[in-house]
Amino acid sequence: MKKILILLILKLFITSCATPTVVNVIQPKDNELNCKELSSEIAKANEYANEAQDAKKAGKPHNIGAVLFFLPGLGFSMANIDEASKAAKDRAIHLNKLKEKKNC
Repeated sequence: MKKILILLILKLFITSCATPTVVNVIQPKDNELNCKELSSEIAKANEYANEAQDAKKAGKPHNIGAVLFFLPGLGFSMANIDEASKAAKDRAIHLNKLKEKKNC
């Protein structure tokens, strides 16, 4: 029982370090969006990419805390940041292709 509790607490610490939002590249209703909605979704995707890049900066208190108190958490955070950044950029590319397809 003690081992399970320790593992659950460890998992909580590891997963709580990952903060940027990872978006789905292709969403179910993307094809139904009009040109204005596509532009809005592209702007959101770019905001998510910027948010992920901001989280990567070493001077953030979150990253400093991760280095000082829980070094493996920093590794998980960096992996999550890279995943969030790539997903946001891929989503923007996908939406731009849809805009071209719809002659926006």
